Amino acid sequence: MPPFATNICALVCLCSLVQVSDQLSVDFYSKSCPKLEQLVFSVASQRFKEAPVSGPSTIRLFFHDCFVDGCDASILISGRGTEREAFDNRNLAVEAFETVNRAKAVVEANCPGVVSCADILAIAARDFVHLAGGPNYPVMKGRRDGTISLASRVRNNMPRPNSTVDELLRLFSSKGLNKSDLVALSGAHTIGFVHCDQFVNRLYDFHHTKQPDPSMEPRLLKALRMTCPPAGGNTDVVAPCDVMTPFTFDHMYYGNLEAKMGILATDQALFLDPRTKELVQMLGKDKVRFFQAFSQGMEKMGVIGIKVGKLGEIRKNCSRHN
Repeated sequence: MPPFATNICALVCLCSLVQVSDQLSVDFYSKSCPKLEQLVFSVASQRFKEAPVSGPSTIRLFFHDCFVDGCDASILISGRGTEREAFDNRNLAVEAFETVNRAKAVVEANCPGVVSCADILAIAARDFVHLAGGPNYPVMKGRRDGTISLASRVRNNMPRPNSTVDELLRLFSSKGLNKSDLVALSGAHTIGFVHCDQFVNRLYDFHHTKQPDPSMEPRLLKALRMTCPPAGGNTDVVAPCDVMTPFTFDHMYYGNLEAKMGILATDQALFLDPRTKELVQMLGKDKVRFFQAFSQGMEKMGVIGIKVGKLGEIRKNCSRHN
């Protein structure tokens, strides 16, 4: 395809995205379900207390949903061959799905057949960010739920634990997100935990060298090796993504990367790569700027591939199509 044709296609896609996202609004349900935000928050705040893992896992669920065919709650569909069953989604915590289902039930009791699961997931993710100490940004609403959920669509649309910065930048660019969005949204790893199998190669056999990753701080390496053996360990063992303040949504994540204490190779790579290092340092010095950048990134990510009007449905049950 000639370059000018590629540019035209990109322009058409961009215009279509703008037109669709313009149909979303913060007050989309102001008449049809005026207490929506309070209803979802009541569930999120309860879950935050009784099952703390619900917070980071719901935020992660939103990411996994948006990156595969858009923010349409297709990740919530259960059944053989669905996104939820894909290998890359195997470690998504059940608490996240339960949280959205509970919120949907409460919303349905008050506003039946009105609010999409996609919007509930977007609102819940924001609520958990705020409950953990992060920004309370406005959530655009009006998404409809997708009618397709395929496991085969997941692999090429999700970052790997060992993805290079080149690969991350290409993937994010394909979603309409830039370098700044990549660094800011990666800050979601300031809370939550990651399973050993996502980083164990860094501890014992980095890039098939039979040696640990030289970019990892020695004391952190020693501590992680105590809980994550090279083979045969408990697959349920996890480590905090932010080893300093794992339960607080702050900017410590970036300071950890500067101190060589990133857990995932993809996280540490953001500090090692000159294209993203300056952004990591900037956000690590200024929590307010991080909160602003993260909020903007979430707003941009929240309109990826959205369905409106007749392009989707309002599910009665988030785990299955109508």
